[in-house]
Amino acid sequence: MDKRRIADRVYWMGAIDWDRRLFDSLVPLPDGTSYNAYLIAGSEKTVLLDTVDPPLAEKLMAQLTDIPRIDFVVSHHAEQDHSGTIPMVLERFPQAKVISTPKAKPMLIDLLKIPESAFITVEDGETLSLGDKTLKFLHTPWVHWPETMVTYLEEERILFSCDFFACHIATSDLFVIDQGRVYEAAKRFFAQIMMPFSATIAKNLEKLQGYDIRMIAPSHGQIHDQPAWIMDAYREWATAPPRNLVVLPFVSMHASTEQMVHYLAAALVRNGVRVERFNLAVTDTGKLAKALVDAATVVIGSPTVLGGPHPLAAYCAILANALRPKTRFLSVIGSYGWGGRTVETLAGLVPNLKVEVLDPVLSKGMMAESDAQALDKLAVAIAQKHKEHNLV
Repeated sequence: MDKRRIADRVYWMGAIDWDRRLFDSLVPLPDGTSYNAYLIAGSEKTVLLDTVDPPLAEKLMAQLTDIPRIDFVVSHHAEQDHSGTIPMVLERFPQAKVISTPKAKPMLIDLLKIPESAFITVEDGETLSLGDKTLKFLHTPWVHWPETMVTYLEEERILFSCDFFACHIATSDLFVIDQGRVYEAAKRFFAQIMMPFSATIAKNLEKLQGYDIRMIAPSHGQIHDQPAWIMDAYREWATAPPRNLVVLPFVSMHASTEQMVHYLAAALVRNGVRVERFNLAVTDTGKLAKALVDAATVVIGSPTVLGGPHPLAAYCAILANALRPKTRFLSVIGSYGWGGRTVETLAGLVPNLKVEVLDPVLSKGMMAESDAQALDKLAVAIAQKHKEHNLV
């Protein structure tokens, strides 16, 4: 795709990855993604902000064919999907200097073997004049690595935000057209990438409040020409209390655990609690992560396998522990044949979650009447906990 104008002498340059379905060998991409770089041509200097993932480098390099000179390459984030093509750009434009935070410089040297002499580091709030256009660099640590920053183009009031406010969508639309679709994709992106850093996300949102932002140009997905809604969404995801929602991820081998999951879900609904259930044998983990953004309670369902939880249930616990949602309560339900340590093992896999553990319900074999009564009791306990915390 050709470079595309987004403002006076400001261009989108990048690559649309229509067919990619997995990111970092971990994150599902049901709608593909894009790698957005941006070119700003000032009256005196020209800057390229970020690059693209190296497998698609030729698309960016083709867009640079008619660019006579690049003076600076801004690296907002050292991860390869944004900075991986910087060495090729420097080979084409050897006079260009790489602008980064002081923390990013050694990371880029380690990851990409860029020579130290190629760097200019900028402090928080430092500005750079391109002649008639002015860039202001704002450090945004832990969005989502320790070295990240964003760039504010003062004259055009554009925030180049890298992964901040991004989403994984492959589309020919330059600007957000379908806000509902982008909201869902952005929430998924937040859940899988940003949620572990909600506290620092909130601080960096406060930092941006003093800026008149007309447009947000992220590194993945479409450009926000009406940025207020995505900033409000981030504020809610990062700081609002969880909702009256139970997320119920489970795996079942011979239907006994699944039967318990069905029963508990119905009991929770009877008690006024919303439920989202995920069969871990088939679920999209991105949808599960997105649900965790709002979940007040997580109940993991697992059969006992070789004395412990099913590996998929263990993976779910590890994932939740890494993502650090605002969840306040946790329980375990499931079945066993002769014994095991399913509950203890799963509880030990989530040390990062500041949760109250509610009484588990384990059935020996298929669910009996006593197990149904225990599930009813668990549903009532969850509903009461949610009411006590005024969760809606």
